[in-house]
Amino acid sequence: MHRFSRLKAVLIWVLVVVAVILAAPNLLSEGQRSRLPLWLAHSHIVPGPDVQGGSHLLFQIERADIVKHQLERTVADVRGKLREANIRYTGLTGNDQEITVKITAASQVDAAVNALSALTVSTKSGWFGGSVQNVSLQKGNDGQLTLRISNASIDQGIAAARTQSIEVVERRIAGIGISSFSVRGDGRDRIDVKALGSVDVERLKNILSEPAQLSVRLIDESMSGQEALAGRWPATSEVLYSLDDPPVPYLVDRTDFVTGNNLVDVQAVADANTDSVAISYKLDAEGTERLAQKTRQNIGRHLAILFDDQVMAAPLINAPILDGTGKVPVSFSEDGARDLALILRSGALPATLTTVEERTVSPILGAESKRAGLIAGFVAAILVTGLMFAFYRKLGIIAGISLVLNLLLILAVLSVIGATLTLPGLAGIVLIIGMAVDANVLVYERIREEAKAGHSFADAIDNGFSRAFMTILDANVTIVIAAVILYYLGSDTVRGFAVTLAAGILTTVFTTFTLTRWIVVTWLHRKHPRHLPRDVQTGIFDRANIRFMGIRRYTFTVSAVLSILAMVGFATVGANLGVDFAGGSLVEVKAKQGAADRDDIRARLGDLNIGAIEARRLSDPSTALVRIQAQGGGENAEQSAMTLLRDELSDDYEIRRVEVVGPAVSGELTRAATLGILGSLAIILLYIWLRFEWQFAIGAIIATLHDIILTLGLFVLTGMEFNLTSVAALLTIVGYSLNDTVVVYDRMRENLKRYRKMPMPILIDASINQTLSRTVLTAATTLLALLALCLFGGDVIRPFAFVMLFGVAIGTFSSIYIAAPVLIAFKLRPDAIDNDQNKKVAEPDTNPGNPAV
Repeated sequence: MHRFSRLKAVLIWVLVVVAVILAAPNLLSEGQRSRLPLWLAHSHIVPGPDVQGGSHLLFQIERADIVKHQLERTVADVRGKLREANIRYTGLTGNDQEITVKITAASQVDAAVNALSALTVSTKSGWFGGSVQNVSLQKGNDGQLTLRISNASIDQGIAAARTQSIEVVERRIAGIGISSFSVRGDGRDRIDVKALGSVDVERLKNILSEPAQLSVRLIDESMSGQEALAGRWPATSEVLYSLDDPPVPYLVDRTDFVTGNNLVDVQAVADANTDSVAISYKLDAEGTERLAQKTRQNIGRHLAILFDDQVMAAPLINAPILDGTGKVPVSFSEDGARDLALILRSGALPATLTTVEERTVSPILGAESKRAGLIAGFVAAILVTGLMFAFYRKLGIIAGISLVLNLLLILAVLSVIGATLTLPGLAGIVLIIGMAVDANVLVYERIREEAKAGHSFADAIDNGFSRAFMTILDANVTIVIAAVILYYLGSDTVRGFAVTLAAGILTTVFTTFTLTRWIVVTWLHRKHPRHLPRDVQTGIFDRANIRFMGIRRYTFTVSAVLSILAMVGFATVGANLGVDFAGGSLVEVKAKQGAADRDDIRARLGDLNIGAIEARRLSDPSTALVRIQAQGGGENAEQSAMTLLRDELSDDYEIRRVEVVGPAVSGELTRAATLGILGSLAIILLYIWLRFEWQFAIGAIIATLHDIILTLGLFVLTGMEFNLTSVAALLTIVGYSLNDTVVVYDRMRENLKRYRKMPMPILIDASINQTLSRTVLTAATTLLALLALCLFGGDVIRPFAFVMLFGVAIGTFSSIYIAAPVLIAFKLRPDAIDNDQNKKVAEPDTNPGNPAV
């Protein structure tokens, strides 16, 4: 046994050493980490944009572009197939996903169907060997044929476009000079981009959103562009407009003979003497041959150099261009020409990328938020450790050591999985500091009860850890479930919080039953104490015999009234939905000189015709938070409003933080948040139902709904923004409240088996009094951590901390005054004498208010 204990100790300390090694790379620079072994170099936490500074952008592939490309290709294929088969036709048109053509001779209709049948052949979709019919063909009356491009084919095109776009976006970002970035697919038609550090986000969005499809054609000089608009033009040509302001119409051939795929090199060239800017190009062999052939055959005509279906230049062909090189003058600034050259070098996008979500934080604000979070964590650790020492002395010191080792393990776990540390994630670590000692308190209080029951101190320690295990497991499963649901809500900031919370809970349970237990047992073997240390102060709760259930009718009534008022307020006034759910923009600005003038900001932005403007000062008088309502014109309207704001305020204000959420994302986040809350409640309560009797599950449901309703009422009363971070707070409150409720329920279940005839109100009071020390200390440590976060965590995270403060207090109240009385109302033990009279019953303990366990 002794050898086993020694082996166990060695394994524990090996684990600690491994955790130190895995967490150590976080203290090194990128260059220093590159010299480490590969397996260790990647073991570090990645700071998120809101901690390090940077931009998080979400782009959506425009479905309309994919539809347009497939429509044009299908129309061209139909034209080619019919001409190849010498079939005469008229009225070949395409609209959306439908193409119609009328076969002139009725005798050729069947031949036309046969000729076009090649277009309806199915292609492999790549999903489990399935296939997709790209085009369907129907024969109508009077020789009319209708072809329809299938939705599955469009979806397949979007998937291919997303894969291609990711590669192009990566090349463009690298070309800007941003060294720390990531690009990944998100969902079916979106691309998630993170660029860290100091980022010119407007330039970045402009560069990434341009399809940059370059092509060279000939100008159709049979008529001018204006004449074409006034009449009819040949079917082999189309009218396109120039990049000028106002745009000039050109009649252009439909056939490309050089495209961006033929470009080998593109550079911006500025001529200081003429103050002009041009784009120099070099073509590959194929492009050189085609350009030489076309220019040789069309001297005296004009080329049409197109950029995204707009005429960028229309130079006259004076002589054949034989070497595939040249310069194209552009009406851009020198910086604009360099960006254009970069875009062309990187390759064309298959479709336009529309920005549907933007979250940008300046490096200065990121550093301030990180520093504030670290200070809050340090203060929280001091306060929590101090409180534990005040109540448990030596055992409190052990809890403090366990807390430090637990934080080390959290860092190691987050480093191994390469987690992104967001500001809510940093807040999650601070929250874990307050919640981690909960397991220690449960164990210590079990040890005290075992020692009071007459067991030797060694047996009390062994029994205390063993009997507390299932209670701790049950209590923490609820929080882990909430964290898992939070992870799937879709926001990276909330995911950072969820990962941190889940990792912290798991390492806390592990630390308690390995490191903490080993330290306590080692102390026992070395000091040989025969009884619980007399300086443990939680005995003050042993004398508590509070009749909680005696006032249950009053507390129930007050809670019911407050809940009804909260629901009425939520239904009538409503919560102040943040941009996550309502769409729009949220901008934090800092005056370059003096204080931020809210009235001036509102007046200046009001002149831009971008809707209602809200502006309020933050704790720093030089900073203000500006809210722009949703524009109602789609994703591009939101981005346009943000661009106007930047242009208007950038001279006098530093843009520190930007959140822009388009209508598509806000709707998805609303659905995800609603389903997340309902789903977490369902799963958590199902777990409680399986672990306890159904009455316990009903009590937990009512107590949890009580906490949610009152917390929503807080948002209505204070007018605080309700956003994704608020949902994270709400779900964490649910998990915490059920954590506390489960501990009380677990003690009630034990007492129900021990005291089979005790009236339920007295048994519930006894159970609550027995767990009162745990309830008070856990609430106190968590509230201290949240108070530190609220006071020192900074403006960005303060609303989250404030909501959590309220929620923890309400959750503690509901576990006593809501969850417990419900058991009486639902007749948990109908055969018991269930009344409020303080009757004497024959039980093992003569003190029914504090029975031995």
